[in-house]
Amino acid sequence: MPFTATVLPSARRFQVETGETILAAAIRQGIGLSYSCRDGACGTCRCRILEGNVRSLDGHPDAIEPDADVRICVSLANSDIVLESTAVLAAGIFAVQKMPCRVTAIRRPSPDVVILRLETPRNRVLEYHPGQYVELSLGDGTRRKFSLASAHGRDGIEFHIRLLPGGRFSGHIVGGLREKDVLHLEGPFGTFMLRESERPIVLLASGTGFAPIKAILERIEAEAIRRPVALYWGCRCRADLYLNEWVERKTQALPNLRYVPVLSEPQSDDVWGGRTGLVHKAVMQDLPDLSGYDIYACGVPIMVESARSDFTSQSRLPAGQFFADAFVPYIKN
Repeated sequence: MPFTATVLPSARRFQVETGETILAAAIRQGIGLSYSCRDGACGTCRCRILEGNVRSLDGHPDAIEPDADVRICVSLANSDIVLESTAVLAAGIFAVQKMPCRVTAIRRPSPDVVILRLETPRNRVLEYHPGQYVELSLGDGTRRKFSLASAHGRDGIEFHIRLLPGGRFSGHIVGGLREKDVLHLEGPFGTFMLRESERPIVLLASGTGFAPIKAILERIEAEAIRRPVALYWGCRCRADLYLNEWVERKTQALPNLRYVPVLSEPQSDDVWGGRTGLVHKAVMQDLPDLSGYDIYACGVPIMVESARSDFTSQSRLPAGQFFADAFVPYIKN
């Protein structure tokens, strides 16, 4: 028997089937609750239970009662429930699709990053919001999550893939994938996307967390959005800024864009005269009061969570103005 979930203060309602996670039910019915990893790791989907109780799939043996915060991606409803979440998108969530995609280009802009371009089948366009991600799967069923690095899918879609030693997916990308090969796609997923606002924007990326940030930048350019934008991209060394020249060209096309690359461990041959240290600390040095900004952060979890904590506790950023997508490592090869 399905249970009814009500989300306050938006009063959105949806049905949760037996054995279905609360988040999966929300996605299936187009309810725009915030989420990212869908694995219980990042915490983006946390909601407060106001009425009813839920059961967690992450090993907690007991029902979770009202007034507790729960990760709805790993929670089942034990009754009708009422959730509190202020981060509900009003409309415009695209339906999840499944489709084969053909490889059109494989490029390696740095030693450990591949830029992969795919085309969707004829007469099928993947609709998504810049910033969202999809799951790509190989013929043997191996699946990985990758953010879309292009603003739309009309002319093909782009991904930035970090090559991991011993990684099954990235190893295939380097050693076995060829142009015209077929991968299978499912998505879009996630709620990391530009919100309507008049506030200036800070885009914060580490490593290949730049991928969805690039898609958001392309949307800003295509829609002639006039809000001031500051992009801070943190990497270990100069070679990791794999699209640095692309960003520098965008600063010429977008007069409202300011770009600050930051290296945490510049190498002796980098000849680096730019900023060094932690990328989120560079934001705080330049913008000590973030109360009037919207922050979009993507990258490794430690960067995202450090930025969230320090921005809200030290730089006056309201929690509701911090939007994030943490790249949670896939620990199974």
